Amino acid sequence: MSVFFEPWHTPFGAPPFGEMTVGAFAPAFERALAAHRAELAAIAAEPAPPSFENTILALERAGRDLERVSQAFEQCASTLSEPVVAAVERAMAPVLARHAAELRADPALFARVDAVHSDPASAALDPVQRRLVARHHLEFVRAGARLDTEGRARLKAIGSALAERFTQFRQNMQADEDRPALVLTEPAALAGLPPELCDAAAAEALARGLTGSWVIANTRSSVEPFLQFSARRDLRQRAFEAWTQRGDHGPTDNKPLIREVLTLRMERARLLGFETFAAFKLADTMAGTVEAADGLLRRVWAPALARAREEAAALEALLAEEGADHPLEAWDWRYAAEKLRRRRYALDDAEVKPYFQLDRMIAAAFDVATRLFGLTFHPRTDVPAWHPEVRIWEVRDGDGRHRGLFYGDYFARPGKRSGAWMTHLRSQERLTGDVAPQIVNVCNFLKGGPGRPALLSLTDARTLFHEFGHGLHGLLSDVTYPSQAGTRVAQDFVELPSQLYEHWLLRPEVLRGFARHVDTGEPIPDALIERILAARHFNQGYATVEFCASALVDMAYHTAANPDALDPAHFEAETLAALGMPPQIVMRHRSPHFAHVFSGDDYAAGYYSYLWSEVLDADGFDAFLEAGDVFDPATADRLRRYVYSAGDTADPAELYRRFRGRDPGVGPLLAGRGLLTAAQPG
Repeated sequence: MSVFFEPWHTPFGAPPFGEMTVGAFAPAFERALAAHRAELAAIAAEPAPPSFENTILALERAGRDLERVSQAFEQCASTLSEPVVAAVERAMAPVLARHAAELRADPALFARVDAVHSDPASAALDPVQRRLVARHHLEFVRAGARLDTEGRARLKAIGSALAERFTQFRQNMQADEDRPALVLTEPAALAGLPPELCDAAAAEALARGLTGSWVIANTRSSVEPFLQFSARRDLRQRAFEAWTQRGDHGPTDNKPLIREVLTLRMERARLLGFETFAAFKLADTMAGTVEAADGLLRRVWAPALARAREEAAALEALLAEEGADHPLEAWDWRYAAEKLRRRRYALDDAEVKPYFQLDRMIAAAFDVATRLFGLTFHPRTDVPAWHPEVRIWEVRDGDGRHRGLFYGDYFARPGKRSGAWMTHLRSQERLTGDVAPQIVNVCNFLKGGPGRPALLSLTDARTLFHEFGHGLHGLLSDVTYPSQAGTRVAQDFVELPSQLYEHWLLRPEVLRGFARHVDTGEPIPDALIERILAARHFNQGYATVEFCASALVDMAYHTAANPDALDPAHFEAETLAALGMPPQIVMRHRSPHFAHVFSGDDYAAGYYSYLWSEVLDADGFDAFLEAGDVFDPATADRLRRYVYSAGDTADPAELYRRFRGRDPGVGPLLAGRGLLTAAQPG
């Protein structure tokens, strides 16, 4: 019997990764898919009249084997670049997409769901159950269940074609990221780089078998600090171009895939009765309409653009003062900004970074969860993982009961997808017993040099807190039904728990306890904390513009009337020009490597959701400030009950109101980014 279908006798029933051979995944998928099809056929053929129990709950219980195989495989596919894994991913992506389309478009299944949805007896269900019925019904409708036979068949083909292109987009991007941004062979090429970055580059070279060299990996955690510190302008330009041109040329050119994805999405939207894919996508979000999401973006864009232009002028003046014979270019911005930050705030990243050891920041994130929610974290070395670097903790509630498992895969390595994300190996639910969650955080931080701990930049530390906020959303989930668990919420609500959690990182109460110097062990000085806080709005025009540009281009792509005739390179350039994008700033995610949008559907026409959630998180953290204590027990209890634990048991706007007592305002977001006083462009 395959390991995927046996009882797992590991601690807490965790996936036994050591027993999962890569070659076993394809047959495991085939068997799990067959089992799920049989379960669905039995639901459709049920002779008893449709009911909440025999239809909705039966759907909730179905597909456990497929979930088991899929989640284990996803960890391998995203963190281990092996040819066999990549081949299985390419083969299975369209198969899984067809299967999902067949499920939601099955006329017999939909007839039963529709009957339960329209049955007057459903009014007797409790509010959570009524929402569950309504969500299942809506998912069937949005998947084309009301289309005719020809329409359902076409929708199924579109889903399969999209899955193939998503996989190819990811694998093209991975191939470009696996190639170094720079291989440095002379010590002079390290001019300006802090020791820990040199150590990390040497370790990266050693891992690639390039002894006597230094490698700047083509990942954000490696390229951005190089751009910030390298005194070699020629090398900054090369690193910048390698980073921003991923997926933009040669055999890994993703631009043709972008056009195909947009065309297929538009066809799907129109089959379902929507004018554009963005209109289809936004109909099932808090924003509700393209106009609402776009309006928020443009309300933030105007002051951000004004601030970014002020910042560019200040950097140009700095370069002129220092005798530079060149204008400010995109590969100069971070380097010049770091100089200006030192001058204005006496703040040097090389001074700050030694206080932000990875292990101590993990401990800080855990401690905040203890103080807010009573959770405790206990290392486990007896739980299997997919890679030796993965660390695992058992999470317990305040009363000592098992709450779940937390996996941390923190370091960049060849073959691992760039970026940072949260996922689950098992989600919480009570329908089939008291099922505890198993939650994963993946990051791509640089390792320390030999015998040295890993040090984080402030940006890295925020990423760690952000992803752990997502992790808490999964760990604190307290629902009955699987499809309502954890992060299975509206796309523009899902970032609230993660972004809200970032606020605790720079609280003096947290920094004084956990930011300690890597060599002396001394706590971070209050004076340095004050300088960090004083500089928190520095360069926020730049940061906001690079984000909003990506979100606005995403929305423009998905509202374009004729995507089949669209040239992605020209479209991106024209859209940015119309927005007045400063030439010294590029999108945070240029189109050919915009994985959020083109390697899957979750964030397509939805990248704005980070900003939408930021409206909520900025306003939400104010609740603690108003209480006079960032660990106020009553506020933390409401936060846990209505945000971190509630999942999709109620409308997200209503859940926010239960937590906050009112709807949010945009003012705290603008204040948090330091944009309230920025001059408005004419």
